[in-house]
Amino acid sequence: MLKLLQVIKMEIKKPLAYIIRPKNLNEIVGQDHLVGKSGVITKMINNDQLFSMILYGPPGVGKTTIATILSDKFGINSFTFNASTDKKSDLKEIILKSKNYGCLLVIDEIHRMNKDVQDYLLPHVESGNVLMIGLTTNNPYHSVNRAIRSRCHVLKLKEIDSNDIFNLLKKVSKSKEDYLKCNYTDEVLKYISVNSGNDIRSSINSLEILAMAYENEDIDIEMAKKVLLKPSLALDKDEDNYYNILSAFQKSIRGSDVDASLHYLARLLVMEDLESILRRLTVIAYEDIGFGNPSIITKMDACYNAVVRIGMPEARIPLSLLVIDMALSPKSNTAEVSIDKAIKDINAGLTPKIPNHLINVANFEDKAKYIYPHDYEEALVYQQYLPDSLKNKVYFEGIPSGKYEKALLSQNVKIKKVIKK
Repeated sequence: MLKLLQVIKMEIKKPLAYIIRPKNLNEIVGQDHLVGKSGVITKMINNDQLFSMILYGPPGVGKTTIATILSDKFGINSFTFNASTDKKSDLKEIILKSKNYGCLLVIDEIHRMNKDVQDYLLPHVESGNVLMIGLTTNNPYHSVNRAIRSRCHVLKLKEIDSNDIFNLLKKVSKSKEDYLKCNYTDEVLKYISVNSGNDIRSSINSLEILAMAYENEDIDIEMAKKVLLKPSLALDKDEDNYYNILSAFQKSIRGSDVDASLHYLARLLVMEDLESILRRLTVIAYEDIGFGNPSIITKMDACYNAVVRIGMPEARIPLSLLVIDMALSPKSNTAEVSIDKAIKDINAGLTPKIPNHLINVANFEDKAKYIYPHDYEEALVYQQYLPDSLKNKVYFEGIPSGKYEKALLSQNVKIKKVIKK
């Protein structure tokens, strides 16, 4: 006999971040340069004039919200297109539907849009039949087709300050609508706002998760930490924030700020992307330290091997050792500057004839004698090595960055007295 199955219908609730999403520009937090009284988007609405744009900024700062408000305010046919998941055929269908009246097309993750899709969209944006709002976490000057970008206004949204997030969370938690059936201490709200990765959506989600875990309770900081295990960090390697941390890491070591160097190392370690850390440290060893402390290159190799062998969490220790050593080492970019000078000359077409005595097999009629340096004291002898038109060219100048480079500079002076005369 078949048993009757009882079907329990569960109400699927919309996320709190969606429910309380701003309906008007003046409700948006932290973007006054765009939506304040003198903001460009506010003026656009006041003048009843909509133009194609790319909204660029970190996650959870209001890009989608602004696009939604603009769509509602102007009241024209609007469509959404996700460049990650939707296909060219989906875009063709949208264009077909709007060919007589035009449309507003909101493109999420526009930096992921394939070139052929961008090429298809371009003439419709150019003609004005499609007004486009592209949304991206990536710098559009690096990630969006120049032809598309040149037909749009690029507007950057700012990272939200943790104080603004705190004030918003406090407002939501005290709302008359009673979205959250529990009480939060200010310490909890501060903890969420500081550890949200400056992402409003993430912070509201954290608030909602706590409400689900502790319904009708007074939530303190210890209760919050049990549920919100880790600070929210932007981990997507496709986002600018990831590369901003790597950039800040290298610049802090280059600037010899050991504390800042360790701070950014810690942020990278939380992401557990050891390969990128090691790659960047290798670049720093050659590009920023170089002759200042050449032993750092050997230490870099030793650290690399140790990190690969032991992995996390122990890998943090050899990495810390190396980063402290790098930050406090004398700095020299002489190697980079010197080779770039030489490459600049080559790119400018300065590739004159090599002196005959340096060629493996010289013409019999014009044979020149090569002088073998090892036959002379200290392997130094007067002889021209650069082509005639460049014989006085200087690529290596160097700086007295540390003992080693000072010794190289001294040796270079001594050598030139013999081989150049």
